Amino acid sequence: MFGILALACITVLGHRADADLAAVSFLYMLVVVLQSLAGDALSSLLISIGAVACLDFFFVDPLYTFTVAKTVDLVALLSFVTTALVVTGLVLRARREAESARRERKRMEALYQLSQRLLETKPHTVLPMRFLDPFLGVFGCTAVCIFDSETAEFQTLGTPRGELCARTQDAYVSGCDTNDPVSGICARRLLVAGRAIGAVGFENLDEPGLTSGPLATLAAALLERTRALRDASDAAAATQAEVYRSAILDALAHEFKTPLATILAAAGGLPEAGHLTPEQGEMAEIVETEAARLGSLTSRLLRIARLDREEVKPRLEWVDVAATIAPLIDRQARRFRDRRICFVPPAAPLESHADPELLRLAIGQLLENACKYSQPGSVVAVAIVAQPERAAIRVSNTGSAVSPADRQRIFERFYRGADANRLAAGSGLGLYVARKIAAAHGGALELEAPSKSQDEVTFRFTLPARIIEAPNADTDRNQDAAVERSNCG
Repeated sequence: MFGILALACITVLGHRADADLAAVSFLYMLVVVLQSLAGDALSSLLISIGAVACLDFFFVDPLYTFTVAKTVDLVALLSFVTTALVVTGLVLRARREAESARRERKRMEALYQLSQRLLETKPHTVLPMRFLDPFLGVFGCTAVCIFDSETAEFQTLGTPRGELCARTQDAYVSGCDTNDPVSGICARRLLVAGRAIGAVGFENLDEPGLTSGPLATLAAALLERTRALRDASDAAAATQAEVYRSAILDALAHEFKTPLATILAAAGGLPEAGHLTPEQGEMAEIVETEAARLGSLTSRLLRIARLDREEVKPRLEWVDVAATIAPLIDRQARRFRDRRICFVPPAAPLESHADPELLRLAIGQLLENACKYSQPGSVVAVAIVAQPERAAIRVSNTGSAVSPADRQRIFERFYRGADANRLAAGSGLGLYVARKIAAAHGGALELEAPSKSQDEVTFRFTLPARIIEAPNADTDRNQDAAVERSNCG
């Protein structure tokens, strides 16, 4: 309407004023430009044609006739139409860019509000599913699903109509983000420092190509934060449990020590009281022996428990390796009379700068495990092998193969395999503490690869050592006794 009125006014006023062709053409061009600013290409084209018609009819000789075939009319028509189309195109482009900027601004505002809600959320006070509340409804999302690869669990909110959970897991497993316009499902991996920690899926998300990326970034931050808080909570619970466990162990050790000392004193005094039959004397000896063993076991368990929670600090001194562990073999041979314990001493006496108490504790644990987890009548072998500047103590038994899965975790704290639980009781701390003792001495404790006999288990405890060039008389006697024990017994 504006263009028509403007053309009419310019035509009437120009015709009455007898305006020249150049002035009227300029005014007509202004009308075309102003009409084109409306962004309507059709109306701009019609106004351009109308301007050329008015110009030809009223201002180009011969007047009041249409002769568009003249050069001036063709130039005017081409100029008006070109100007109208160019200006209209620019206006439409500017409007599209403005609309895109407006939508982008709205997206940024929505993402900002979403991030604010996520930051205000306290994960330790709400259920995991409630973490998804801020995502529902954002950009038209009707359902959302998060897959946590650490726990292999799904958290879903909304009412998904398609295979939202399956598509979300597939995105993590395949390592590819997906966007299915038919089902309306968009799934993206959750990346933290380039590492995939899960995936998130959205249903009916507006413009998923633009919005799914920022939403996935926020979801990854949310999941990582949840994991960190979960790990912190688990660590706090473990610390509290460790405090309680230590207090209980100390209390039990104290309560056991007092009655055991009384039993030992009473059992030791029975033979001196006299008037005991041989059978009664034998029973009194058994009571005294077993009470002493129980006291030693209590002390060892308490020692292991304390080493578990403390840093191992050995009190180093030069000790003969064979002479240090020889009493352990004698003790276990008396305890496990249905096993044949073989001891192979080194070819030459070996001396190590070690803590004898800790060394006996570690080797005693290995030897006791070998006896407990072997079959009656089987052979338990202990061998000391000299290596360059080191000594290797190998403890072997048969009849209790370690599964490949357990071989990777057998030295973990509190870990016990399924077969270990079935064969004998334990705390799962012995091998863990024994390895700590080996490391504290600058050595190592390892489980050797299985040999031809798949049911053979061999632990190798290594520590720095040197050959004793001039052993003293006491060492000679200990070495002779060790050689005597090298025969199975």
